[in-house]
Amino acid sequence: MTRKTTIERAFSSHDGFERDGSGAYVATTTPFEGIARTDDERVEVTVRAPMLSAVVEDDSVADVVETGWFETLELRLEDAHTVVSGEEATPPDVERDGDEVVLSLSFSGYPDEAADDAMAVVDYVEGTWVQGIIPGYEYGEPAAGLLARARQNYD
Repeated sequence: MTRKTTIERAFSSHDGFERDGSGAYVATTTPFEGIARTDDERVEVTVRAPMLSAVVEDDSVADVVETGWFETLELRLEDAHTVVSGEEATPPDVERDGDEVVLSLSFSGYPDEAADDAMAVVDYVEGTWVQGIIPGYEYGEPAAGLLARARQNYD
């Protein structure tokens, strides 16, 4: 059995991913766009999350606040590759693309755990993003839903 077959099987049997028309696997457990692409040995994970100003309602976010928020998030996401059990996980690239934060990283190692590792990256981005929400703003989706879910889980 090839590595690719093992990796594909790991994603196909994972409850948190669905295959799309392009052959990529899309995370279904987050409001963010989490996509995993695979080849014979590596998995490339890309997660897109909104910038702060994209989810704030009724108020504008000052440029200095948005820049500081992004820089802090970028620093906190630097360790995203450490949640992967695979042997070779690259530190992530974190970029600002318009009104989105885009994290990309790749890894290889344990094909049977590829989907779990990819989901761990998606969850890490979501959790880190939620922790960075600044109090005092009125939030729309997906922030409002994520905050409600966090409160519910806490209770």
